[in-house]
Amino acid sequence: MVTKTVDLRSDTVTKPTEAMRAAMANAEVDDDVLTYDPTAFRLETEMAKVMGKEAALFVPSGTMGNLISVLVHCDIRGSEVILGDNSHIHIYENGGISTIGGVHPKTVKNNRDGTMDIDLIEAAIRDPKGELVYPTTRLICLENSQANCGGRCLSVEYTDRVGEIAKQHGLKLHIDGARIFNAAVALGVPVHRLVQAADSVSVCLSKGLGAPVGSVIVGSRDFVNKARRLRKTLGGGMRQVGILCAAALVALQENVGKLEGDHKKAKMLAEGLNQIEGLKVDLDIVETNIVYFDVIEGLKMNAESLCKNMEEHGVLVMPESSSRIRVVLHHQISVSDVQYTLSCFQQALTGVPEENGN
Repeated sequence: MVTKTVDLRSDTVTKPTEAMRAAMANAEVDDDVLTYDPTAFRLETEMAKVMGKEAALFVPSGTMGNLISVLVHCDIRGSEVILGDNSHIHIYENGGISTIGGVHPKTVKNNRDGTMDIDLIEAAIRDPKGELVYPTTRLICLENSQANCGGRCLSVEYTDRVGEIAKQHGLKLHIDGARIFNAAVALGVPVHRLVQAADSVSVCLSKGLGAPVGSVIVGSRDFVNKARRLRKTLGGGMRQVGILCAAALVALQENVGKLEGDHKKAKMLAEGLNQIEGLKVDLDIVETNIVYFDVIEGLKMNAESLCKNMEEHGVLVMPESSSRIRVVLHHQISVSDVQYTLSCFQQALTGVPEENGN
């Protein structure tokens, strides 16, 4: 019989805290489509300030935030965006930039550390002389932290360099900053400095920060004015949205300070998994709250069957392939939960639980 649940499928699975629920219940609201919701205004003002940009806009999801941002910068159909082949926008956002915006993706290989080689980015920029036959490059997209590469962090120096390349060629730079606060904390850099080179940034509120719903996109006032119209076009204009923004404000105030602990627990889990016979973790790439590990070939179970076994013990994890599993830490996972998880993996693979398992 399962006595506890440890949900490591993603940092999107967090439940609203009591402080969030109280803030939602007491939120001062009005019609945000008419730009009158005071709590939405507070959140957007605070996020713009924190991110070092002129303005911000609350949107229902990170996918919509990225889509709006790409479409603002690529407002002519047939535009092209340069982005990583392993990026969230390219893989997990339903091809929206193409199907809805008529924007052509030009992929560049993501390195193991989440970067794209600068020379490859430059080589991907179309020669304007070929505009009769080529799409027109208008945008470069980065992702920080880079989820599919294991939550790797892009440095200030790298981001600035990409920003310089964009400016030299008359392009814009957008950062998919779904977990940008995780990256800033891990690098020990103020978040506004980390995104200084970007023309726009999308920030997910319901991942590392633990809010129940929503993202914010930030940029210039002109960018946000255009983004607000696109949000309405895409069905993202909501009325008394302050109820959601109230929870996001609590997340911003209370949970950024917990991210360092999430990273430490991720490292603790990674080190423990790496000591279990049959599992392998590249500890060098564990920088934030995401851990990938491999199930060594020849074991009695593959990744999928191992995940099912763990679920029977109340530990929820996600198989990435037949031999690879992803786990994500968040503020509602305790050290005790990490120890219990390691004990369950140990028992599933060897039949012997760890001594410190709970």
